[in-house]
Amino acid sequence: MENSKKLNPTTRFLIYSFIGLLIFSIIIFSLLGIYMSRKSKKAVYEIGEIYMSGMNEQMSRHFETVIKLRFSQVYGIVSVVSTDKIDKELYEELVYRAQIRDFNYLALCSTEGNFETLCGQAIYPLNPGPFVDALLQGERRVAVGVDAAGNEVVLFGVDAAYPMQNGEKSIGLIAAVPLEYITEFLSLTDEGQLMYYHIIRSDGSFVIQNSNTELQYFFQQLQKQFDSSTNETPVENSVKKFGDALKNRQEYATTFDVNGEERQIYGVPLPYSEWYLVSVMPYDALEGTINTLSSQRMFITLISCASILFMLVLIFWRYFSMMRCQLHELENTRQMALEASRAKSEFLANMSHDIRTPMNAIVGMTAIATAHMDDHKQVRNCLKKITLSSKHLLGLINDVLDMSKIESGKLALTTEQISLKEVVEGIVNIMQPQVKAKKQSFDIHVEKILSENVWCDGVRLNQVLLNLLSNATKYTPEGGVIRLSLYEEQSPKGEDYVRIHINVKDNGIGMSPEFLEKLYDSYSRADGTRVHKIEGAGLGMAITKYIVDAMEGTIEVESELNKGTEFHITFDLEKAATTEEDMVLPAWNMLVVDDDELLCKTATNELKSIGIKANWTLSGEMAVDLVVQHHKKHDDYQIILLDWKLPGMDGIQVAKEIRNNLGNEIPILLISAYDWSEFETEAREAGISGFISKPLFKSTLYHSLRQYMGVEAENDQVANQIDFSGRRILLAEDNELNWEVARELLSDLGIELDWAEDGQVCLDKFQKSPKRYYDAILMDIRMPHMTGYETTKAIRETNHPDALSIPIIAMSADAFSDDIQHCLECGMNAHIAKPIDVSELTRILKRYFQQSYF
Repeated sequence: MENSKKLNPTTRFLIYSFIGLLIFSIIIFSLLGIYMSRKSKKAVYEIGEIYMSGMNEQMSRHFETVIKLRFSQVYGIVSVVSTDKIDKELYEELVYRAQIRDFNYLALCSTEGNFETLCGQAIYPLNPGPFVDALLQGERRVAVGVDAAGNEVVLFGVDAAYPMQNGEKSIGLIAAVPLEYITEFLSLTDEGQLMYYHIIRSDGSFVIQNSNTELQYFFQQLQKQFDSSTNETPVENSVKKFGDALKNRQEYATTFDVNGEERQIYGVPLPYSEWYLVSVMPYDALEGTINTLSSQRMFITLISCASILFMLVLIFWRYFSMMRCQLHELENTRQMALEASRAKSEFLANMSHDIRTPMNAIVGMTAIATAHMDDHKQVRNCLKKITLSSKHLLGLINDVLDMSKIESGKLALTTEQISLKEVVEGIVNIMQPQVKAKKQSFDIHVEKILSENVWCDGVRLNQVLLNLLSNATKYTPEGGVIRLSLYEEQSPKGEDYVRIHINVKDNGIGMSPEFLEKLYDSYSRADGTRVHKIEGAGLGMAITKYIVDAMEGTIEVESELNKGTEFHITFDLEKAATTEEDMVLPAWNMLVVDDDELLCKTATNELKSIGIKANWTLSGEMAVDLVVQHHKKHDDYQIILLDWKLPGMDGIQVAKEIRNNLGNEIPILLISAYDWSEFETEAREAGISGFISKPLFKSTLYHSLRQYMGVEAENDQVANQIDFSGRRILLAEDNELNWEVARELLSDLGIELDWAEDGQVCLDKFQKSPKRYYDAILMDIRMPHMTGYETTKAIRETNHPDALSIPIIAMSADAFSDDIQHCLECGMNAHIAKPIDVSELTRILKRYFQQSYF
């Protein structure tokens, strides 16, 4: 009952609206019918006028064409008959030329307007004044005349100076044809036509009159207008306007009532004459059509109105059923929202545990470190665990924030030039602690990567790789194997793009077919005792799938329980326009030793591409045998690449054995994905000459090997000498605690820091500083007085000599892609997210400080 009361106002509104709409529709459609009827009548009149205009124009053009033809024939006579001939011969030839051109009359005209007939009966114009004047002015002119028998003829006069019998020179040659010639080719006398024609002179008199005389009164009125003796006689306004148009030789249309019926009259001047073509069309012939059209329109309007009203009735009755459907859909939406809410509640419950775990470790380790301040080993161990827990906690927070961005549709990509080599090397460095903690094997394969520099969102690509490798590490038991592979092929997008394939494979716990179906759903984690001790937000794969889709890539997965998982990702990335270095080394013999056959093959292929001849083997024992055999043949290997972890004899043992047999002359380089610092001392003692970090990109091999082959570049030597001592940085940071953290971290690197408490202070200090006083500016974003964006823009616009060259690096907790893009658009050079990663900040500073050396 309560629901029906709530619906009553709506029902009443709909009913009243429907009735009002019904009345309004009837009125509007009725007015529309009346209005359209009047507009139709006017439109038909205008169409008739357009039709008559077109017909008159067509008749005028036809008249002009025929008259031009006749004039050209007369000019043809003049052009071929010379005035130098004897008079009799001259006249005979003129007559002959006229007759073969079908002219019935031929005459010469004197200056006084006298006609001397050469052929046919004597002719003269009915209105000689304008005709003779035109000839005197050298113009061609057509006119109506009569012959001696009183027959009307059409005269064609052109200027011509022939001798006349009275000794004068003629001013024109006149050829003539009967008047019927005009009426026939213009079809002016055809009967049974809806529209008929008259040809009149400028004074209203007829040249050719059609047999239809219903407009006799109209033309009488028109002639009265030009008759000076009857000027006092009033004429109708339409006749007067028509007469004025005649005087000015203009086109004009009007209507005239004939015995209660309207006639539409249209006039147009004819060329080469004083004539006017007048067309007449009975308006009543169209009146019936207009009335019929109006009746049909009114009928159709009423039918349309009835149809619309019928549809409104249907809509009205359908409204209630639609409301019921909407209520049903709303209920379903509510249920889905409740399910989503429950999923997020479960997610928060899991997150409560996952967040508290590293937080408890941070708090506990801090307390332990505080209690054992004198035990440096214990404090160092606590700080190490605090660092790992902090990074894990930061990863959880980043996942939650990224998912929030994705659900709000605000996650954007920032396209920048990146090096695939640097990306993979960074990923390897990040993954080393996790892999080492679980004693897992981490293999990296790079095959045929020719385009190392590409355009893409480097941050998001890192995020995708870290998500996949972190999951592989988490869900692979101790001693398991994780493999990262990269290779390239031609992109279907064209030569400016390259298709990069990325494979992440593990032999971990795998996933069930049921879970694979919801792998990319938000807040989803595999259930069961298999993963209850593994921390995670359940958002990593949802974020990964979103990023891959946003980058227009593809992601595929194959997994089997207790056997492992393999992800395959493809990206079509635009190649970066970089100046390629000519990577060629001396053709030395080299031996590659690694238990991974695929790595050996790809490494030897890359070495071959830079000019080195390489062999490979899979075991340390075989490597020692090969080195000894080649030494005995006096064909020693000149460099040996040796994997650290080999079955049987490891890399360090193999190096010792080679040194015992061959001495210290041959460089032995250790290759590994593990941290060199962990075994550097032992390796040096065993005779290892250096270290190359996996993955083995072409550029990695080239730059690492050339220092042992006597081709090290001067720039490399300079770069290796760069340190941060004496460097001065201006730090814009409004939080004193953050300032203290940054000061301690950077001071350990030998950098001098100046503190600016806000953006305005930063701008003032920079403007007052001498040239090259500051080497860089670290800029916070959210500051009072001036934000980091505003401060950067202001610095770039100053007249300071370093305004455009000084590196400005954003150091902010605003770390999403659109935040980074905004920083770059405002004039900053790079971005680093808080909390500060010292190694990342060091890498960025080193890059910009190196540039100052060259």
